[in-house]
This record gives sequence, structure tokens and C-alpha cells, in this order.
Amino acid sequence: MSRFINSNLAASARRASVVGAAALALALCAVASAQAFGGPGGAGGPGMNAEIAGLQMIESIKAKLNLNTSQQQQFDNAVAHGKAAREAGRAEGLKVRDAMRAELAKPEPDLAAVAAIGDAARAKNQALHQAVRAEWLAVYATFSPEQKAVVKERLVNRMNRAEGFRQKMRERMPYHGG
Repeated sequence: MSRFINSNLAASARRASVVGAAALALALCAVASAQAFGGPGGAGGPGMNAEIAGLQMIESIKAKLNLNTSQQQQFDNAVAHGKAAREAGRAEGLKVRDAMRAELAKPEPDLAAVAAIGDAARAKNQALHQAVRAEWLAVYATFSPEQKAVVKERLVNRMNRAEGFRQKMRERMPYHGG
């Protein structure tokens, strides 16, 4: 009989630890998903090179587009608003990270509160993303067929490079799941 009770207690303890780990994983996912482009280090952090590369890509395509004065102004505004949205996203990510640290400093952290802060940050970031995307689409709508061909070529090249990278990663680290 005691063996049965001990196995039930062990199973209950395992279930409790799995539930606790799942709750922690959800909270950490909220923090990770709220991180801004540029990585957890924020400005100058691990993703800084990606941001610089993105700005260089924008500048290189801008030169190829031969924008008129109106398009130039719209393009520059979209770039500025994109940078501002990225900074706002970083600030939201830091807010979530700070909330997580504050909760984890407590004897009994309220992970639901951190998840709510993460959800709010994600919603703000999503709204900013959609506004900036709409602005870029408005710029694109002013393009001539030749300018649209330049954008199309750039997008096709980026998609092909990304697929090549994914293929290389599949070869290096094949999926071993079940």
C-alpha cells in the first residue's frame, strides 16, 4: 500500500513540476516575443548588425529606384517611422523584461501579470508594425512599373537567399524529433 501512495505522490510531484515549468515557459515566451528587433541587448545588442544591414539594404535599393521628390519624402518618412517603431518596440521589450525581473525577485512571482504585460507590449508592437507597413505600401503604390520591378527583384533575391540559408541549416542540423 505504501508503495502505491509513494508512486502517487511522486506522480503528483512530477505533474506539479511540469505545470510549474510550463507556466514559466509561457511567461518566458511572453518576454521573448516582446523583444524588439535587434535582440535582447537592445541598441548595440546582438542584433545590431542585422539592423545595420537592413538600413544598408534600404539605402541601396533607394539609390536604384530613382525616386521623384514626392516619393523621396514619403520614403524618408517611412524610414524614420520604421526607426521610431523599432525603438518603441525595444522600449516595450525592456518593460517586459524589467517586469519579469521584478516578479522573479518576489517570493511568489505572479507570472500571469508578466504575461499580461507581454501581451500588451506585443499588441502595441503589432499596431506599430501595421502602421509602418501601411506607410511602406503607400510608398510602393506610387511607384512606376520600373520601380516596382526593382523592388520585386530585391524581394526575390532575399527570398532565395533565405531559402538557401534554411536549406544549409537543414543539412547541418537535421530534425531529430518524433
